[in-house]
Amino acid sequence: MSRSVQALAYARPSALTTEGGTGLLGLETSGGLTPVGREAHPQFFAGFLSSPQAAARGLLAVADVAAARYYQRTLRASLDPVVTAGGDRLRFESFSGCCGVYARLDVLPEGLDGADTGHGTTNVDVNNPLREALSRLSGDEPLHLRVGPDELAVTTADGPVVEKKVPLPDRWLRGFAEAQVITAGFDLRAELSAAEAVRFLRTLPRTTATGAGGRGSLWVVPAGRTLRPTTRPVPGAVCLPGPERLAALQRVLRHATALRVYGPAAPGGAATAAAWEVTLPGMRLTLTLSPEPSRGFSGEGAVLEALATDEAAADADLVSVLLSWEPRIDTADLAARSGLSPQRVRGALTRLGTAGRVGYDAADAAYFHRELPYDAGRAEARNPRLTAARALLADDAVHLHTPTAGPRTATVRSGERHYQVREAAGGVLSCTCQWWADYRGRRGPCKHALAVRMARRGQTATAPTTAAAPATTPVTAAGETR
Repeated sequence: MSRSVQALAYARPSALTTEGGTGLLGLETSGGLTPVGREAHPQFFAGFLSSPQAAARGLLAVADVAAARYYQRTLRASLDPVVTAGGDRLRFESFSGCCGVYARLDVLPEGLDGADTGHGTTNVDVNNPLREALSRLSGDEPLHLRVGPDELAVTTADGPVVEKKVPLPDRWLRGFAEAQVITAGFDLRAELSAAEAVRFLRTLPRTTATGAGGRGSLWVVPAGRTLRPTTRPVPGAVCLPGPERLAALQRVLRHATALRVYGPAAPGGAATAAAWEVTLPGMRLTLTLSPEPSRGFSGEGAVLEALATDEAAADADLVSVLLSWEPRIDTADLAARSGLSPQRVRGALTRLGTAGRVGYDAADAAYFHRELPYDAGRAEARNPRLTAARALLADDAVHLHTPTAGPRTATVRSGERHYQVREAAGGVLSCTCQWWADYRGRRGPCKHALAVRMARRGQTATAPTTAAAPATTPVTAAGETR
């Protein structure tokens, strides 16, 4: 796994203090983007929270996910959450170290009491002393939140006094991109009242048995006012793989007003991702789970089609200059301002999502603008299937065939083997490689199908041919980059 070191520098540690009966929560920022460019310590908010305890618990839940690994738990994970100020709300985001859980706390306008909110994205320092202080917060005392240094800190700080260096896997960055694309296909599947939400979440198993005699993937289906667990994906069911990965929601249950579940339509028999949202007074806490605990978002392949087209890349460049940290991106407005069709705007937003420049909020059914404070371009540059597909094109390994009848086909030479790629109804590409045999498109296209798609979009000089396809050799995963 490729890793880099992310250097975070804070002017001072984040802290929770008390002054005159009022809690003062100061979250320090490090290296973020704003409308005026990059700033070392941007300030996004200074004001009171309408629901102090719920906000504290929600922030702890996001920090819990950032510090957790739900798969291969012995490995270290500790990443500071990302905060985006959208002019009327704050969004705190994190990803688990195993890449299988994406957490977001949306503090909405009604949760921010009487103060202006800025624009931009940065990391915030969530240290162990702060976590302990937030855990001890009780009562209904006012809580003043400051995101970013106050004026005194800006004028007197002699440079950063807190430095963190954390390992940042490339797959963690890709996970941010994949989660956005996947959740854009979600719809609301179930909604529970506060009492039913608490009852349901507290009865979930702490672990999920797998293998012989185990339960495998768990599903839930709406049943009256609650959700009923089932081992089969019956109509209307939502996948719940690894229910222990919802543990962070326990932080906020006493403040919950409802539970909403989002997922894809017609899941079929395969496990799918799903988003679990607890609504709070003036806030929403959402955990999005990958289809399996051992399967991180980084390998889902949902972004590959967007990365493989020149048209979407050019459209994304145009759309990107029109973004201004909107909390809800209006695609119709973007279409009018850019001169692109709504469909091409959505394609451009998907492309921007692959670089972490937009996220998706299932509750709003809308994209939002953010700029990850990381080198998010690496999510594209180091995507192994995309890199392998481009290498196949450069090696002139893709041969398109012009059929006289029936579906379009192509042959892709990979090493000493040849693979047949066939286009089915709706433009879906299948392949004779092991990747397709294992996943049947559930984790995006294989490198051979991706290379064919790129070739057909005119990204290579290879001309179509009517030559007979070489005989397909036995399929093997050996030496293949998936």
